[in-house]
Amino acid sequence: MRTDSSPGTLPAREHLPAGDAGTPVLDVVIPVYNEEKDLQPCVRRLHEHLTRTFPYAFRVTIADNASTDTTPLVAARLEAEIPEVHSVRLEQKGRGRALRTVWSASDAPVLAYMDVDLSTDLNALLPLVAPLISGHSDLAIGSRLARTSRVVRGPKREFVSRAYNLILRGSLQARFSDAQCGFKAIRRDVAQVLLPLVEDTGWFFDTEMLVLAERAGLRIHEVPVDWVDDPDSTVHIVKTATDDLKGVWRVGKALTTGSLPLDRLTRPFGDDPRDRELTDVPRGLARQLVGFCVVGVLSTLFYLLLYSLFRQFCGSQLANALALLVSAVANTAANRRLTFGVRGRGGAVRHQAQGLVVFGIGLALTSGSLAALNAATDSPAHSTELAVLIAANLAATVLRFLLFRAWVFPERQESVPSPVAAPAPRTTAPYAPLPQRPVAPPQPYQTTQFRAGEAADGNGSGVTDATMRLQPVRPHDTDPGDAR
Repeated sequence: MRTDSSPGTLPAREHLPAGDAGTPVLDVVIPVYNEEKDLQPCVRRLHEHLTRTFPYAFRVTIADNASTDTTPLVAARLEAEIPEVHSVRLEQKGRGRALRTVWSASDAPVLAYMDVDLSTDLNALLPLVAPLISGHSDLAIGSRLARTSRVVRGPKREFVSRAYNLILRGSLQARFSDAQCGFKAIRRDVAQVLLPLVEDTGWFFDTEMLVLAERAGLRIHEVPVDWVDDPDSTVHIVKTATDDLKGVWRVGKALTTGSLPLDRLTRPFGDDPRDRELTDVPRGLARQLVGFCVVGVLSTLFYLLLYSLFRQFCGSQLANALALLVSAVANTAANRRLTFGVRGRGGAVRHQAQGLVVFGIGLALTSGSLAALNAATDSPAHSTELAVLIAANLAATVLRFLLFRAWVFPERQESVPSPVAAPAPRTTAPYAPLPQRPVAPPQPYQTTQFRAGEAADGNGSGVTDATMRLQPVRPHDTDPGDAR
């Protein structure tokens, strides 16, 4: 899993800035591999739809994934005939590799992609990108599993799709409904920071991108789509499913260990100035309470299971101490990552040591409860012991949460000027309207030859196409041509 440094924390969302009249607002990428039959009708249909319905300048980019048929010739012919069509050739396969290469080189503020079979109805394209243009969302996806979606496909692919999304929800806590619909969009400023963290180069690419974006707190907009299955699809379901499960394991492991710098993807809370005037309000308290309760329930079940196991070969006091020690270590680690959002290994030993102090308090409460029970009854029933231990653990829960929040994982205080100053007035002219399509068609783009991974890995010294000369989005982006 990549841990390269990214350009920095994302700024507050705003309506996309205006650009030159000839700069496209939207760049739609169509990854293809041996699609000589479907490529031309797809591009012409998409171009006609965008010309008729999309109010801004656009580009359609054909990303050829090392095709061995006449797909490159078809792409070149379309590029020569249609000014808004651009083609890119990669010498290695991989949908993720193609998207990373083209998106990293594009100068359009909104980047999208769709499958060449156009299974998704194109009427969903404008609703897909509108929230990104307005600044409301960071990414947008088409969903075949939304309630108002209309989908026509066989039971086999329906089962595979729903099972895969259930796996994502159960293992990676994903909340988006459809990971593999080939109909997605992302803001370019988000892509510049997010893409260097995405490792997969195949079909799992967009799933990994969505999981990392969601964990970082970025806003993902979902659009219900009308979708008709392509019976001639060349996707190998078994191999794709196997690769996806490997990707789920890899991403889950990276998220568990906290090896990804997802804090660099966070947006500042509250674009409304009124949010910045709030003081002395604990942030994330409700979320922390929910997380702490969930972890507490699971830890209690784990503790009771261990106690029942240890009680078979030792006394109640020793079994309680051992079970509480093991569950306390697991509880501290889970609360550290899930409840209080502490990532990485820094301070982990100190947190565990402080957690053991909290464990000592819990041990005193539960051991004292058992001692009182044994003093009152010579041979208490096992169910009675469990009931007493549950009551003692519930009594210690409130104190444990307060200690975790105030002492073990205190909220980091940020330096804020006092008193709170009103936002300074803008000294620059406000954004002009987004560029419209030019009346006179621009000059045709020239086909660019890429070595696979060249643009994605930041080694684009041999690329001379104009789309590689990206303009900085933020003042500290000193080398925007370097995707990493």
